Amino acid sequence: MTRALIDQDITPTDRLLDHLDDTWETTVGVDGDEDALLDVVDDYDVLLVTSRVPLTRDVIAAADRLKLIGKLGTGIDSVDLDAAREHGVTVTHTPGHNALSVAEHALCLTLACARRLPTAGNLLSEGRWRDEYPLGTRLSGSTVGLVGFGNVGKRVGKLLSGFDVDVLVHDPYVPTIDAELADAEIRPFEALLEGSDFVILSPELTDETRHLIGSSELRRMGNDAVLVNVSRGPVVDESALVEALQSDEIGGAGLDVFEDEPLGSDSPLLTLENVVTTPHVAAMTDECRRGNIDQLAENVTRLFAGEPVLDRYVPVRG
Repeated sequence: MTRALIDQDITPTDRLLDHLDDTWETTVGVDGDEDALLDVVDDYDVLLVTSRVPLTRDVIAAADRLKLIGKLGTGIDSVDLDAAREHGVTVTHTPGHNALSVAEHALCLTLACARRLPTAGNLLSEGRWRDEYPLGTRLSGSTVGLVGFGNVGKRVGKLLSGFDVDVLVHDPYVPTIDAELADAEIRPFEALLEGSDFVILSPELTDETRHLIGSSELRRMGNDAVLVNVSRGPVVDESALVEALQSDEIGGAGLDVFEDEPLGSDSPLLTLENVVTTPHVAAMTDECRRGNIDQLAENVTRLFAGEPVLDRYVPVRG
């Protein structure tokens, strides 16, 4: 019998369970706290999780029975891959399936910031009207900088093609021809920040991209520029961002991700009218979730049966 612990955030859970036959014994529901994980992880052969559940070195080391980790979605920064490799644990994930949903959400946040939707909504809830609305700005005719031009960044660029914008790209791992085919221009990072009205972040979180945006980078952006992050929270130095927003150093921010999640209700980001926030939901569309779950189920069942899976789905083979 294969024992699997399933993160309750993998919904609809029944869709995942339908892929697992009677040889799988499943438990749905896992605490995202490391200490709680350490108490239970040794009982399972397979862990199926979202980024909510930190699979640290200590957790993996404590799981003597563990053979396979299945991570829903693209980002695997919540899994200690080195520890998995050392302990012979295979890791699989589902890159690419959420890209279009995340790209659409990036555009949604960009437009919401440009048109000051939080301010407009507050006017109505407070019984006021449009005469007190500070004018928004159009996305059309602006310059948009894309930091990261992978699965998400390329799709953001494609969605922007209908807005008559100039698109700048910074991604040291993407050939120039990729940007040219998207009618975009490769720029050095600093030049992109200085020349963009909107900066959209979609790089993976790595040691290289952690705090990629800090005080000095924010100062390079224009006073009316908007920063949008659909990548991972630690790509941005959040305290520096709050300071830049409060001092009107930049014009606004659209944030789906945060340095510490879930975002506390006392965060100053929630008090600023030039900030649009969402609770890490960019990939949460019905279409995206169905595709992710189906791919995750195929990956884990095939791997556990010793059958081949495409290399792009398996960053670590135990």
